Amino acid sequence: MSTKFADRMSDDPSRRDLELVLGVELNALLSASRALTERSAAAFHPALQPAAFHLARWLYAYGPAKPSTLAEAVAMDRSSTSSLIGRMKNLKLLESTPDPDDKRAVIIALTPAGEAQVREALDVRGTTFFERTAHWSTDDLRTFTTLLHAFNSPRE
Repeated sequence: MSTKFADRMSDDPSRRDLELVLGVELNALLSASRALTERSAAAFHPALQPAAFHLARWLYAYGPAKPSTLAEAVAMDRSSTSSLIGRMKNLKLLESTPDPDDKRAVIIALTPAGEAQVREALDVRGTTFFERTAHWSTDDLRTFTTLLHAFNSPRE
């Protein structure tokens, strides 16, 4: 535990103080995550902007999709998505095939080279996370995961 963190947590802080400390730690997590995303995106392909990695990662997780579906899924406008898809196709990371249900539309999928690049980029992310938690006990990791899931889950 860092000294600054320990200082913020000392002397039985009030709930409001704890919420402020939580905000500081969440900001640190988000900043680290953004930096890690940038490194992962560069590992995916250094000539592409990080948004391309988001598209590829989504396709890797969910499979082939229409460009409009992909744009909506990653919250990007269709023109930006279309431009990135074109660049990724030129780099042989994506391929398109006619949509069997609508001959006017296409389905976008990762090529084997694109899949390999996504795996490599995800390894960069995984290695960093594993290094940060390697010294944690299984119970600590389980507790952190459970609390983070609860934090990220929509309240009903």
